[in-house]
Amino acid sequence: MPFEKDKFYHLYNRSNNNELVFIEDTNYLFFLKKFKKLLKPFCAVIAYCLMPTHFHFLIRSETEHSDNLSSGVAVLLRSYTHAINIRYRRHGNLFQQNTKAKIVEDESYLLTLINYIHQNPLRAKLVENIGDWKYSSYLDLTGKRNGSLPDKNFLKQYFKASADFERYSQKMVVSIRKEYWM
Repeated sequence: MPFEKDKFYHLYNRSNNNELVFIEDTNYLFFLKKFKKLLKPFCAVIAYCLMPTHFHFLIRSETEHSDNLSSGVAVLLRSYTHAINIRYRRHGNLFQQNTKAKIVEDESYLLTLINYIHQNPLRAKLVENIGDWKYSSYLDLTGKRNGSLPDKNFLKQYFKASADFERYSQKMVVSIRKEYWM
């Protein structure tokens, strides 16, 4: 998957056969730690959400060398799978073969995508409030947690304060009819 410098990408993948990718809290934290080590040097994370069977990241490539990001994704998934296979005495691939990296060229779509990513746990009925899911960047971007993975400055070009982003996000949740949720 080729990446261009200063371009935005929706990076996502899901498990094979709807198998759990993240079984316990330590799995989520381990994956984020590996992401930070392997990919953060080459991209800015705008938003993310880890779900039990899949993940979403909105990133901006910050490297001229596309291979750094591509190989980082491959190493992340391979090493995470290896660790899960050892920990849970399983074997084989955990993730689907091709991680998707869709370029986001429409800047107005960025905010929609951020909301889509953050609303995943709500739509899957894992939580009742968007801020209750601790494995997304929502809490960091609303100022309720001080995580170091997402670029909190990115939203300043759209919102004066994190509280404004939170109000916008809550409005977006209400505006989507519940029949469209999973």
